[in-house]
Amino acid sequence: MMPAASAADIAPTPYAWEIRATGLKVRVGRNHMAVDGLDLSLGTGVHGLLGPNGAGKSTLIRALATVLRPAEGTLELLGESAGGMGEHRALRRRIGYLPQEFGYYKRFTVREFVEYMAWLKEVPKGDIPAAVQHAVERVGLADRADKRMKTLSGGMVRRVGIAQAIVNDPTILLLDEPTAGLDPAQRLRFRELLQELGKDTCVVVSTHLVEDVAAACTDVVLFAEGRLVFQGTPDDLAAAGGPEHVGDSPLERGYSALLLGPGRGRGAW
Repeated sequence: MMPAASAADIAPTPYAWEIRATGLKVRVGRNHMAVDGLDLSLGTGVHGLLGPNGAGKSTLIRALATVLRPAEGTLELLGESAGGMGEHRALRRRIGYLPQEFGYYKRFTVREFVEYMAWLKEVPKGDIPAAVQHAVERVGLADRADKRMKTLSGGMVRRVGIAQAIVNDPTILLLDEPTAGLDPAQRLRFRELLQELGKDTCVVVSTHLVEDVAAACTDVVLFAEGRLVFQGTPDDLAAAGGPEHVGDSPLERGYSALLLGPGRGRGAW
């Protein structure tokens, strides 16, 4: 006989979108509005956040991680307001976050560091060993779990960063340039991991690598000067460009078409 489902098991999801921003503005410093009037809704899946340097991608990721608070507009995460100076402790337990640069204790082993992060994220004490082992295995570092962080290559450190971001089995996963330092084989494995995670998680991946978006993302958010330029599938992005646009692939030409327009060259470095 099948066990009876509890009321919690069959209750509808209390929110329509994992992430919803309306008129969102986020200021960096006194005068720079790095995110300027963003309307965006994201649900389960892998969302690629693309844009040039200085577009505001990292600022947006930090706001979604509740590290920065909105200056104006509304931001809802998992149906809860993430604006203002309120307490976000319970919300943060359900978020995984990998910044572009993250600090770590060099004398910690990989296992000790991920355990420490699990503790900070309030993973139940009895669940931590299994959660850490699973996270380390998912990033392909099981054989390095008892090695000190200071002995790892840059790519391995980045993979530890991904492990700590997923150790709490988050509902929202925010990854800022996660493939930096990964070699081609590691990037392929990472794309597979993203596809696995995106089945039941809202994953936002900020990247400069357009081809990573094509391989792993269900949709693309193109961001420039703090504003949304485009949102659609990778195929939609590819269709936006033509032979007259800059790029070595249809996706790159679509990216160029939307950011530069035809006949405007390669732009500045």
